[in-house]
Amino acid sequence: MQKSKPLTSLLFSCALLLPLQVLASVSDIANKAAQYAEATYQDEMTESLRQLMTFNTVAIEGLASTENPVHQKFKAELAKQANQLGLDYTDYGYVVVIGLGDSEQRVGMITHGDIQPFNASKWAQSPLLLDQNSEPGKLIGRGTEDDKGPISNALYAMKSIKDLKIKLNKRIELYVYMAEESDWEPLRQHIKQHSLPQVNITLDAEYPVVTAEKGYGTISLTFPTENPNSKFSSKALSDKTYISEFTGGFFGSQIPEDAHVTIENANIKLLEQIKQVANSHTGMSYSYQWQGKQLSITALGKSAHSSKPKDGVNAITHLANLLAVNHWPNNTSGALVNFINDQLGTGLYGNKFGNIAFSDDFMGPMTVQATVLKETVKGLALNINIRRPNGKTTKQLEHEIKVALLQWQQENQVTLVDVSTEINEPFVQNNAPQIDTLLKVFSFYTGIADVKPVSIGGGTNSRLFPNAVSFGPSMPGAEYTGHSEHEFITMKQFVLNLKMYTAVLIELAK
Repeated sequence: MQKSKPLTSLLFSCALLLPLQVLASVSDIANKAAQYAEATYQDEMTESLRQLMTFNTVAIEGLASTENPVHQKFKAELAKQANQLGLDYTDYGYVVVIGLGDSEQRVGMITHGDIQPFNASKWAQSPLLLDQNSEPGKLIGRGTEDDKGPISNALYAMKSIKDLKIKLNKRIELYVYMAEESDWEPLRQHIKQHSLPQVNITLDAEYPVVTAEKGYGTISLTFPTENPNSKFSSKALSDKTYISEFTGGFFGSQIPEDAHVTIENANIKLLEQIKQVANSHTGMSYSYQWQGKQLSITALGKSAHSSKPKDGVNAITHLANLLAVNHWPNNTSGALVNFINDQLGTGLYGNKFGNIAFSDDFMGPMTVQATVLKETVKGLALNINIRRPNGKTTKQLEHEIKVALLQWQQENQVTLVDVSTEINEPFVQNNAPQIDTLLKVFSFYTGIADVKPVSIGGGTNSRLFPNAVSFGPSMPGAEYTGHSEHEFITMKQFVLNLKMYTAVLIELAK
């Protein structure tokens, strides 16, 4: 036993050296402040989020945020919280700035106060009420991860710094934009009229540091309402098996988890074929209902942010895949189903859509997903969400989409209407001076070594601010739940975000 003591002591000393080496990457003052924030403000920060969530800050089409009474009440709550924490507050309309300090040199944190729509029937309780009981350890509700949770994190990071009277050389500013999910133009106008912090971090994506974002895009096309005199009218198809209705999707940046189809003049043989395909689908459930010769099928998949289709199961494309046992008469809904099966399938990357599929070594592949079906006066409109990396010009991609659509129309003798394509550019930020600091703080508090910047499929306001990169709130490899019908953040992650944001602000501003 005596002989083993020196070895034991040596191993113990080596173990102590490891955390000391990591500690060197974060200043003592930053780490102490982060520990103080964790020990002092968990309850208050959670209550801040609870209050912010009560406001349904979904954008209302045709109503400016500045005229939206719920948005105004949300901002009044923000002003109240900022005042209670001893932080300054300025309301510019669409943009709120909450600050600490008065230096001309500034560090910005970019967030947003608006939220995505939700289907309240899919939640254990109202998604506007913070749910801490349904799944212990999770904070469940709309905005917990995207993006009201990070607002509360930032407020109490700033409060902790203020409490400790830490001398900063730079002013800290928290930006809360009220139309991130719907309209960036008011923010662009604000930026034209106001100076911005020289260094910025966006709290609306992933860790460790996001330096590249794919470009958001939408392919819109409408399958026209059938001419009552055509061979594909309901009257002409009355004795045939055809699709009379196909619906699905909720909003453009969500992988749809709901879809429904109605088939006329169906039979048991068709149902058996459909069920055989259904058995091969993972993550989907289907219910079947007969009414005379009419068969209705309801599909339930899994919603997710449309930038991360791997996290969801697309109900629209999977339900269409059930129906691929037939090539359907090209009435409105039939043509839609044929198109989805021919051009999209259940894949994620547009490999069936002509030659549009491509990938970038860092940013990954372009994703191509059907997200929304909507009845219009002209017919059945389909929105296809794309997230494109570097590797093709917008002009080339638009041309390839046009060619693929024209070829499908010619082969199927279908004329699509209201065809449009909107494709935004990818964003890459490699030269932001704070990248190394962010990586060090993340590594220190997570224990994850050799971290490097990452790319995401989503788009944040980072691209509009100087020297901006994204820093959280979602951990790498974890499922991102914003935009889903089960949005949450774990309490553990909520507190970890507070610690990292506190430390980062001190490291960037001291």
